[in-house]
Amino acid sequence: MKKLFDEIPYLRGEQITLRRLSTSDLPSLREMTADARVYQYLPTFLFEQQYDDLDRMLDELYGQCFAAKESLILAVERNADATFCGLAEFYGFKDSLRKTCIGYRLRQDRWGSGIATAAVALMVGYLFEQTDTDIITASTMIENHASARVLEKNGFIRTARAVPEDWGYPQPTIADKWFR
Repeated sequence: MKKLFDEIPYLRGEQITLRRLSTSDLPSLREMTADARVYQYLPTFLFEQQYDDLDRMLDELYGQCFAAKESLILAVERNADATFCGLAEFYGFKDSLRKTCIGYRLRQDRWGSGIATAAVALMVGYLFEQTDTDIITASTMIENHASARVLEKNGFIRTARAVPEDWGYPQPTIADKWFR
């Protein structure tokens, strides 16, 4: 069975596809990264927010970042009209534990449409069915009830409540930990 970083997967479901980001996604990604509401419940140090030049970010993402097994970020695309909806991320890969973490963020105009739930389902299916992953974790700010619900719908169990974490804010972020 393959490991998470053996390839950049292409995952197609009924509603959405998770695929490699392309330069055609960058205008929509630029809009998403400029929307403070999208990032209000997320760490300050997400990969796409570290670059003013998103073309350079794309090169780094599938170059050094992928080679170092730091993060694997895929575009979330709605199948009905091939529109960019957001990002799905695999990170925190621990080969010795066969564990990885997942995260996701969507354009605000895609919230509440079931896309996040579908994205997590594709990610979980890929990890458990096509890689040697045994443990999947996620974290959510305690205020982010919508994200918690997405994880619950996908069979995640909250294992810790209100744990302080360093998400890059001046004060520790109070987060819930999830396991699948």
